[in-house]
Amino acid sequence: MPRHFVVGNGKFLINLDEHSYMRDLYYPYVGQLNHIGGYHCRVGIWVDGAFSWLDAPEWQFQRAYVEDSLVTDVKATHPGLGVTLRIQDGVHQREDIFLKRIQITNHHSAVKEVRVFFNQDLVINETEVGDTAAYYPANHTVFHYKKDKYFMFNGSTGTDGIFQYTTGVKRFYNAEGTWRDAEDGHLMGNPISQGSVDSTISFRMYVPPSGDHTLYYWLSAGRTLEDVKKLDKYVKESHPGKLLDRVQIYWQRWVNKTERSFGDLSGEIIRLFKQSLLLVRTQTDVNGAIIAANDSDIMQSNRDHYSYMWPRDGALVAYSMSMAGHQAMMEPFYRFCANVISPEGYLHHKYNPDGTVGSSWHPYVHNGGEQLPIQEDETALVLFALWQDYKKHGNLELVQSLYRDLIRKAARFMSTYIDQELNLPKPSYDLWEERYGIYTFTASAVYGGLIAAANFCNLFGDEERSSRYRHTAEKIKNGILTHLWDEKEGRFARGLHQKDGTWVRDMTLESSVYGIFEFGVLPADDDRVVRTMQANKNGLSIKTPVGGVARYHHDYYFQRSQDVNQVPGNPWIICTLWIAEWEIECAKKLEDLEAPRQTLEWVVKHQMESGILPEQLDPYNGDPVSVAPLTWSHATFVLAVVKYLSKYEQLAGK
Repeated sequence: MPRHFVVGNGKFLINLDEHSYMRDLYYPYVGQLNHIGGYHCRVGIWVDGAFSWLDAPEWQFQRAYVEDSLVTDVKATHPGLGVTLRIQDGVHQREDIFLKRIQITNHHSAVKEVRVFFNQDLVINETEVGDTAAYYPANHTVFHYKKDKYFMFNGSTGTDGIFQYTTGVKRFYNAEGTWRDAEDGHLMGNPISQGSVDSTISFRMYVPPSGDHTLYYWLSAGRTLEDVKKLDKYVKESHPGKLLDRVQIYWQRWVNKTERSFGDLSGEIIRLFKQSLLLVRTQTDVNGAIIAANDSDIMQSNRDHYSYMWPRDGALVAYSMSMAGHQAMMEPFYRFCANVISPEGYLHHKYNPDGTVGSSWHPYVHNGGEQLPIQEDETALVLFALWQDYKKHGNLELVQSLYRDLIRKAARFMSTYIDQELNLPKPSYDLWEERYGIYTFTASAVYGGLIAAANFCNLFGDEERSSRYRHTAEKIKNGILTHLWDEKEGRFARGLHQKDGTWVRDMTLESSVYGIFEFGVLPADDDRVVRTMQANKNGLSIKTPVGGVARYHHDYYFQRSQDVNQVPGNPWIICTLWIAEWEIECAKKLEDLEAPRQTLEWVVKHQMESGILPEQLDPYNGDPVSVAPLTWSHATFVLAVVKYLSKYEQLAGK
């Protein structure tokens, strides 16, 4: 199930579902560790003896973010209970504090006693073993802890704090959890539980007829009990409502810090552009890891997750954010890469947010021979993105600090990891992590990375290296044009694979060949690029009312249809936008921007109600498929908008 909301500050991230339940809590890194793990931290309402959890079918929801912010804005109405809730959630921009405001409106003509219940279902350090949940009388809170992770829960009705509390055992023998204790409107007050535990707290209010009352709930995270006590005191003394208002203002200032003209783009596109900037920010750890996605429900089908830093995703996200004017938040990413790059000069498949190497399915042997378990595009794209950042923003100090340990090291590897007969990069895994061979996307990325390295060397007066890297890049370009262009088909191949000791072109239609123009091998309007991209647009478009573009022909990942002539694969947001990027670059007059503008509108149409973009869509009903939000989807939308606006300004003569 996708996550409808994410709120965070770069070190503390919370995902909420369509019912405003907390489902993931990451601390102390974005993406590591998940202390809820997809379980439901339920919220329930009791009105004069009648009770309902917010996931009951009677609730009617409207979901959004407060405009230009990372504060949610959810309206939930229960006709039977006669109440409407306005729910707003946010994470403090600096401190590790989660804040929730619930304004309860009473639709009855009489005063109603209302009790609100919050269930805390934690799996601290990603295991239920050895947790403790306890009531803490000194400040009238409930807290959970294990080792050096503490989480304290509190709230206020304005005049009163927690009304009732309890702790207990969950998912062990016949115990479901203390949330069941809430359903009669009363909590038993058990002060401590150990093992696989949860807790529930309640708040009581008397809401006037046809009036409203506001409740606040908050959570603080820290390494010690003293840490969370201090943060809890800070919330109470500062007032949670004022803090939440300041969170909203901070993010509105942040997302609007760069003035720009939005040309002829609709308000809906502008809104999603800004929301995408904000959502990318939530998935970026302050220490540099740009996480692919933090929707833990993917583990139900995969037994692993997307809470890793893929250098490829990270580089393309950093490129997008830099082009959008948010380059400062990307600088830690490049330092992260410099810290983790191997002694040989390549980046591994993926990394945990703390910089350790992540899980992988790339082996060290292939067909009986030893190989590097890498996707070489990941190393190359970091240099490509870094040069684009320097070219736009000119941060000489940043690139100088990275010159020896990242730029030269990666360039040395790329310039030697070459098949001398083909003049192409040696085999590695493709960007989809599925196939071993030599791929047009990878070769194009390596070309772009080596040109970037040559430019950096020239920048610092290192002419010998600059000449060497540029010469190697040109050899790779010749190799691409010689071996990856297929004259008979009139388009670039997906790549080369070996068959009986011979390199054979794989002519499967493949969206990632857009890299041939994106990374500078050929201009977008080169006839070979045009024919290739037109073939992709024709052959990979989904021929259902949903539309969009597939990754490649007969894509098996979460496949929804075997009718590959109509549905070559599920539509991916990024692949659809790659076609738009090509059309933008080829545009010669304003009318040529109509097709890519319609693609931007298509993305808006298929966003989730809250503005979240998934990885894929169901080709028949447009529902989100796989993880949501996918950082890459939001970043690619940002880049497409930036490119559109640049070309619009150029063609309009402004």
